[in-house]
Amino acid sequence: MRYPHSLPEHGCLGFIAPSFGCAIEPYHSAFLRGLDVLRSRGYRTVTGPNALLSEGVGISNTADACGEEVNDFFSRPDLDAIISCGGGELMCTILDYVNFDALREKVPKWFMGFSDNTNLSFLLPTLCDTAAIYGPCAPVFGMEPWHPVVHDSLALLSGLTDCIESYGHWQLEGGKDEEHPYAPYHTTKETILKKLPENASRIHMEGRLLGGCLDVLSVLAGTEYDRVPAFTERYSADGILWFLEACDLNPFDIQRALWKLAHCGWFRNARGFLIGRPLHFGEELMGLNQYNAVTNILGTYKLPIIMDADLGHLPPSMPLIIGAYGMLDCVGNDIRIQFKKR
Repeated sequence: MRYPHSLPEHGCLGFIAPSFGCAIEPYHSAFLRGLDVLRSRGYRTVTGPNALLSEGVGISNTADACGEEVNDFFSRPDLDAIISCGGGELMCTILDYVNFDALREKVPKWFMGFSDNTNLSFLLPTLCDTAAIYGPCAPVFGMEPWHPVVHDSLALLSGLTDCIESYGHWQLEGGKDEEHPYAPYHTTKETILKKLPENASRIHMEGRLLGGCLDVLSVLAGTEYDRVPAFTERYSADGILWFLEACDLNPFDIQRALWKLAHCGWFRNARGFLIGRPLHFGEELMGLNQYNAVTNILGTYKLPIIMDADLGHLPPSMPLIIGAYGMLDCVGNDIRIQFKKR
């Protein structure tokens, strides 16, 4: 696994829009303020040509223009790390225009993004053996004040920490809108984990971290971009610690997606599963909910499962290094993950 150099104290951050751009409120204002905040901290910033656009369908621009932006920014020697401007819907369409063969040969750079950006953050390790960060997109840096997750994400990029801990409370309904683009997370809900084995006071899991947004992963599975069975075999001695979260998927969708990944051989050599809070939190359809939709499939592996973790589209979501070796300890409702760059 290749690990990019840490973002230096006065390093240069590049911002690209392989999914949505920061073209509308509240993302536009939050992004611009985030740039000001980062520059006030001594960082230099470079915005890509698609960063503020909304000219594509489900992405910032045409698929080929978005792919070219990715290729260009990963080739630039002046950039130390790259952060996505946002999630979206159809980032998968740019993959035919991303030169993964070239990315595999270039000096690696950190890429950080969330949700639809799974299309890149997941494929960098599985196709290019290059670690990436599944973490927040650029507008979060405009939050006032910063939630600890923002500090943690910057610390991971900067190499100032090798450990992330859960946050204890989460947001069901937020206050960020066009009139309040800098609103912080409204974390009023206490994190209460669901686990297998049930009622386990402590769970320890280790393995090579792999995962992201289940909506995206289920689309990638079975395509020419699916090299997961080869990846899990290559790192079979470490095993895989899977982390998964869902955005638009209801409980039926979640179970179908997990069934597909299982039948594509993704969960061979798994060592455990960390499951985030789904955006459809609390939804039940014909007796199927966010928990048995997971355990009906993943429970057959007889491995530890932690659900409702601080991960996913109901923030905060712990930033995780995809491709790193992770050592996870869960005591009660608290999670601590230490990363080893090996």
